[in-house]
Amino acid sequence: MNLLDRHIFKGVLGTAGAAAALFAFVLAAANVIRDLLGPLLAGQLPLLTFGRLVLLLVPFVISYALPLGILTGVLLTLGRLSSDGEITAMRSAGLSIMRIARPVIVLAVLGVALGLRVNFESMPWARVQYHREFAAAVRSNPFSYIRPRTFIRDFPGFVIYVGSMEAGSKDGSNVRDVWTWKLDSQRQVVRFTRAESGRIDYDESTNEFIITLTNAQVEVRPAKDPGDLEHIQEHTFGQVDPYRISLAQYFGSESVHQKLAWMTYGELVTERQRIERLPVPPGEELQHQRNLMKVALTIQDKINMALSVLTFAIIGVPLGIRVSRRETSANLGVAVLLALTYYLLIVIVGWLDQHPDYRPDLLLWVPNLIFLTVGLWLTRRLSRA
Repeated sequence: MNLLDRHIFKGVLGTAGAAAALFAFVLAAANVIRDLLGPLLAGQLPLLTFGRLVLLLVPFVISYALPLGILTGVLLTLGRLSSDGEITAMRSAGLSIMRIARPVIVLAVLGVALGLRVNFESMPWARVQYHREFAAAVRSNPFSYIRPRTFIRDFPGFVIYVGSMEAGSKDGSNVRDVWTWKLDSQRQVVRFTRAESGRIDYDESTNEFIITLTNAQVEVRPAKDPGDLEHIQEHTFGQVDPYRISLAQYFGSESVHQKLAWMTYGELVTERQRIERLPVPPGEELQHQRNLMKVALTIQDKINMALSVLTFAIIGVPLGIRVSRRETSANLGVAVLLALTYYLLIVIVGWLDQHPDYRPDLLLWVPNLIFLTVGLWLTRRLSRA
């Protein structure tokens, strides 16, 4: 690699790295605000655990930020070189567009290798570890989710209010002045209970709270029309039958490897072989094909996500040279627009996972082929200009 190649390579590498870090920060911040900030402020997550969970988000967001970073780096660097007349000088010296783009392609190929490593190894490990550590934090202090004098909306299908709670053990705690609202799928109240006292126990084997209320008044609303206040049924009970509230949203499945996106390449291959060996009952052939297709889609999606680094680099070369802009915001806008278009096509193909006869695993290659074709066509046109 000569001096010119090193100059372009370092310029694209530095800019792409900074852009990827920026996009990774934005994506990670969105996940932190949505999933971690609330539990941290409520005292449900220790600060050290919070820090580890944030770090475990990095491989996940890198898989998306890497293609955006390389595209932005190519647009910014080549746009600046073109604006300063350096590209014109290179072409006057007899260098073709493809020769100028050689260090960009080398960097993109390295990015594809990194993307494959992240998508098939680092990201699955990090996602599994993330949910294990989050679940461990919940198990260590489950009653941190029961906050006195607060309307608790953390549990799907329920709103809970506890006036006071005694300092209990990890397994259970006595409570007073308990209000519970049970909601339907439309989040309308179908059962309201107010009790003088009760007890909340934690069942670690099922990851559920067991709520037992005493001296309770219960209002039951019509299931078909919860808003019909004229037909509310009121009851008074010395003790209400215990009911359970699941913490599954914090623990997920006991076997977190159930999610295909969190499997490594070896695990995905093993899962595909397992499905292929399963006996197929009559009438279940289509579902069997769908299950196989989901595995194939996951593998192809991870490969295509890594390959998009090269795709974005190739289409970024002619766009960066032709636009010839030094403005960072303009090039960032072009990069985001192209990426959104690409990801939209990927999502549309993903919707076909229930139709294996359409071969969505092969259609996943279409966005990359389209962008590669457009990039090579633009490069050829630019070379003739």
